[in-house]
Amino acid sequence: MLEILSDSVFYEIAALLVLASVAGIIGIVLRQPLIVSFIAVGIIAGPSALGLVQAEEHINLLAKLGIAVLLFLVGLKLDLKLIRSVGPVALITGLGQVAFTSTIGFGIGMALGYDIVTSAYIAVALTFSSTIIIVKLLSDKREIDSLHGRIALGFLIVQDIVVVLSMIILAALGAGAQGDAGFADVAWVFGCAIAMLVFVGLFTRYVAEPLVNVIARAPELLVSFAIGWAALFAATGDFLGFGKELGGLLSGVSLASTQLREAMAARLAPLRDFLLLFFFIALGSQLDLSLIGDQVGAALLFSLFVLIGNPLIVLAIMGAMGYRKRTGFLAGLTVAQISEFSLIFMAMGVTLGHVSSQALGLVTLVGLITIALSTYMITYSHQLYALVGRFLGPFERQGTPREAMAQSQTGGGTGRARHDILIFGLGRYGGAIAQRLKVRGINLLAVDFNPVVIQRWRAEGIDVLYGDATDQEFIAHLPLEGVGWVVSTVPEHGTGVVHDNSPHALIHALRDNGYQGRIAIISHKEDDGQRLHDAGADLVLLPFQDAADQAVDLLTGQHCPPRLKVIEPEDQKELAP
Repeated sequence: MLEILSDSVFYEIAALLVLASVAGIIGIVLRQPLIVSFIAVGIIAGPSALGLVQAEEHINLLAKLGIAVLLFLVGLKLDLKLIRSVGPVALITGLGQVAFTSTIGFGIGMALGYDIVTSAYIAVALTFSSTIIIVKLLSDKREIDSLHGRIALGFLIVQDIVVVLSMIILAALGAGAQGDAGFADVAWVFGCAIAMLVFVGLFTRYVAEPLVNVIARAPELLVSFAIGWAALFAATGDFLGFGKELGGLLSGVSLASTQLREAMAARLAPLRDFLLLFFFIALGSQLDLSLIGDQVGAALLFSLFVLIGNPLIVLAIMGAMGYRKRTGFLAGLTVAQISEFSLIFMAMGVTLGHVSSQALGLVTLVGLITIALSTYMITYSHQLYALVGRFLGPFERQGTPREAMAQSQTGGGTGRARHDILIFGLGRYGGAIAQRLKVRGINLLAVDFNPVVIQRWRAEGIDVLYGDATDQEFIAHLPLEGVGWVVSTVPEHGTGVVHDNSPHALIHALRDNGYQGRIAIISHKEDDGQRLHDAGADLVLLPFQDAADQAVDLLTGQHCPPRLKVIEPEDQKELAP
């Protein structure tokens, strides 16, 4: 009998994995995150559809382990040094967004007839955005190190800290729901949480690094140790009363300052995705579609608030701080969805008896809508800004002092010295060009969107502006008069399709703003040369081909046959003023 039952569980898990794979493939085609696909799998496999989910105990066990691993990885990112480095804009924007979103969300909940506790839960759930989804989308667009990308990651860290505090409060409320012993239980939970934090601090300072140095000798032990560490803290947190979730998060915090942080995060990410599948299956299988149907109107209203209201809140806060409307808009789009933490938070409320499963279903439906739509909003953020940018003037202060301050440090503003060459991008290739031009005494101005890179090259004595080659408004304000060459070392993304972040957009923006000098564009594909020339490039730089030609020259003492140029020989001049 036991063997038959175990086989049936195996068949059930196998069927769920196959269904998840099919849904994941469909999600990839539709450019949707796996979260959406996995929740859909839970709904399809649940009692409202196919009824595949029978081994609830096994699935819930894997779901709990998945949450512990997820929160462990979130904790790994909460390095105190990183938190200190995100700056005031991330702190103010993050706290401001949480405050305004929760306040307005609470008002909407009360207006829709929900009780105070349910409205409060929904309001808090609406404040969390998915770090996993945002990092993935920004990385795919190569905007993770842009100014708006770094600001967005900064206030996501602030949101993660709010998650920690919310879980502590939830645990205390859960303990305080036990009648006369409530105050003592609340004090016990807070006391245990503080003791755990002290332990984590001492462990991080004195034990963490020596311990991971030992583990580093056996890399195959890394995954097992990380899972065991997360499970230990989760179990301890559950035993002490402040919850598995907070315990799992603290397990990651305890190792966040160690040298193996990135290695553990990289190795556990696939396992996290696998285990979270069962959390979303368990979540989806608990949803009654007939009950969700009654929540559609409220879900649409909350979704509109998250999709439109959250970005406007961020845009207003950043505008008040002196950032340009474009930077605020692009950063604001990253909070146009709720996250897996919102669902975990609501699930905790259901477990504690504070809210009903209908409220969980409502937030889940909001999650499906906002995650699905915001994915497209972030993916096509530049095209979306081109449509609405002209209406966002009220969100931008005159002179945008925050970004103007960065420019003024390089001699920006009126009366600045003319530059001979302007370079977009200070990566390895662009930085090497800039360094060699500076050595030759050429008056150079560079543009990059990575604040860390900008700080480093300013220390080398090179004038650098914060800016983005895809921002036509920024290009319109560049000191192009007297510039002989504009060099873009930002490679084209995509495969033959002209995107908004392609060199074509830069060329057109330069010409539209009256630039009459020459334009050099980097390309990693030799056959793109003619296409870029037709778009208006005077010179196409092929780093790998040029380096190979020079290497052969050095090895043979002979000059290689010149590669195909995109301009005629009589038009070629030295890259100098």
